[in-house]
Amino acid sequence: MVEGRCYHAGFCASIVAGSGGGCAISLNLVKKIKVKLKSTAYDVLIGSESLRIAGREIVRALGGVPSLCLVVTTARVHKHWGSVLEQSLRAAGFRFVVIEIKDGESHKNFAGVESLMRNFAKHGADRGSVVVALGGGVVGDVAGFAASIYMRGIPVVQIPTTLLAQVDASVGGKTGVNLAAGKNLVGTFHQPRLVLIDPQVLSTLPDREYRAGLFEVIKCGIIRDTKIFGFMEDHHEQVLNRDPKALIRMITSAVKVKADIVAKDEREGGLRRILNFGHTVGHALEADSVYKRFLHGEAVGWGMVAAAEIGVLTGVTPQKTAQQISALIQIYGPLPQVKSTAQDIVRLIQSDKKTRNGVPHFVLVTKIGRTLIANGVPNVAVKKAVERLRHLSSERLAVR
Repeated sequence: MVEGRCYHAGFCASIVAGSGGGCAISLNLVKKIKVKLKSTAYDVLIGSESLRIAGREIVRALGGVPSLCLVVTTARVHKHWGSVLEQSLRAAGFRFVVIEIKDGESHKNFAGVESLMRNFAKHGADRGSVVVALGGGVVGDVAGFAASIYMRGIPVVQIPTTLLAQVDASVGGKTGVNLAAGKNLVGTFHQPRLVLIDPQVLSTLPDREYRAGLFEVIKCGIIRDTKIFGFMEDHHEQVLNRDPKALIRMITSAVKVKADIVAKDEREGGLRRILNFGHTVGHALEADSVYKRFLHGEAVGWGMVAAAEIGVLTGVTPQKTAQQISALIQIYGPLPQVKSTAQDIVRLIQSDKKTRNGVPHFVLVTKIGRTLIANGVPNVAVKKAVERLRHLSSERLAVR
């Protein structure tokens, strides 16, 4: 179950938490989405003041001040937003340390997790401590994974600073690291105690990273919510200009989709698998380039185009729907050029964690807002889809 509320300075008012996500709220209000799981429940707070009230809200979520707060971040994020968070933690009476890690998928590995946990121990972290992940998806995944296994598990709070992490990675409890054989092959489910999303932090996000996050928003529209898809089609200028109202609308709507799916399927046993739309080919593109060519959202963008093409080739996706998806991806491009061969992508898909008994599973679209899980997709369809990406990426879509 997902509940939605707005509150500010003690005022609380119920709002509609429908699939469209289009509540009218002032930008200085903090939107609260309650994620209710069988195992636990936590709040996702969305609003322009959420970083400034982080200390107070962490105390509320934990039921008291932790023995130590371990802020895990990157040098760039810390430079821009560390002081705002630290001021909030001091005001709430926290004892805290800041641990900077390297960003990027190439650093999301066991070595990074071990180094991080050594820092936890060095600073005397115990079971009464809390990890606060201030950063993008890599920071959230690595910090969350470390928190899930340090002393057999300590609390984690997610404060995502990229659009991609705000609308996807921070909600749902997935943590993990990459192996050379594939992306996110090792990890845990470790739900956060709290997620704080402040759209203001996106003002310092590089344009390429911002655009990469938009593809995860588009994904939510394709798999679940036609209103999101329509919004991204009709308001691309406001979206690309980071209009505050557009940001609140996008983030709130996408988080509701993610939270609703996670609440119904916490551990990816069924429904949650639709969140992998575009990820099968996308992960293979990332792995083939050793996580250096594509940002995650960019790879997912290409992966969605490929999934739409595979859907057409297998008779699942109408041609018009595939064209709609490809056209919307193009609006929010450019994307890095696809240089991977079709054969290499097929090979890497065999190592994807969504492959079972040697059979890859693809999320395919029957129409905007509806999907199905398909197995037995012929390799020839995958290869043709990859060749389609190679062709498109040699045109105006690609940035080299």
